Amino acid sequence: MEKPLQIVITGANGFVAKNLRKYLSEKNVNLISISRRNFKQFKNEKKAISKNYQDKSLLSKIKHSDALIHLAGIGRQSTKTDYELINVKLTQHIVDLSKKAKIKKLIYTSGLGVSSDTSLGYFISKFKAEKSIIDSKINYTIFRPSYIVGKDDLFTKYLKKSIKKNKIIIPGSGKYSIQPVYIDDVTKLIHHSIIERKFRNKIIDLVGPEKITFEKYVKFFIQNRNTQICKMDLEEAYHLAITNPKFDYGIDDLNILIGNFTGNHKKLRILSKMKFQSVKNLLNSGALF
Repeated sequence: MEKPLQIVITGANGFVAKNLRKYLSEKNVNLISISRRNFKQFKNEKKAISKNYQDKSLLSKIKHSDALIHLAGIGRQSTKTDYELINVKLTQHIVDLSKKAKIKKLIYTSGLGVSSDTSLGYFISKFKAEKSIIDSKINYTIFRPSYIVGKDDLFTKYLKKSIKKNKIIIPGSGKYSIQPVYIDDVTKLIHHSIIERKFRNKIIDLVGPEKITFEKYVKFFIQNRNTQICKMDLEEAYHLAITNPKFDYGIDDLNILIGNFTGNHKKLRILSKMKFQSVKNLLNSGALF
């Protein structure tokens, strides 16, 4: 009988991690999940609570695991947590830990639009994180995702909250494109990337089959609900992002939206041999609400 996989997941409390842990648990994968805060435990799962991932006991817990999926990271900076500290230095620490633990594979979620030419602080931190993984010489798969959507992702939560308030803010024209991908496809794909050799040492755009403008996405989401859509001048949106930490969009949220980043879904489909779900169909059916 084949030995079950043993997989380590960081950032266990996050949206992608929760869905991935549930999916892998149902596939009878043995999980070691790490988070700074306590979380609900699935079957076949051991959990580790660690505020800074520096606990000496972590090394013995994760030793000789088949893969580590690094999902811990931040998308907004503050005076307490910045990109360099979390996205770069924490990733470097996880890489060092993986080498000491003799982990066979690293999987990382970066960001669509990350490249060596970027000038965006968030993308620079993700590029540095990617480089530390590549330089480790451990077998890796790096995914560069667009918006990963489901019932509980941050963007969907924002839209639901805005519908209750009867007002959704769209920065600028709303004509910039996004290429959302459904969470169920993402969890399946990450599982494939652990067990299939064709994902070895690859950087992959993680995008859905459809490009859609931000404005159209919002309209599909709200359907026939009587919700007011308010377009806000970009200059005003950036001003609020800089001066008001409670504003719906952070500076890098706006930068990424306006950046109009899309990827090559055909290449992903051919490599994975998966059929990805239409986000438009999911929106129309109300499955994301």
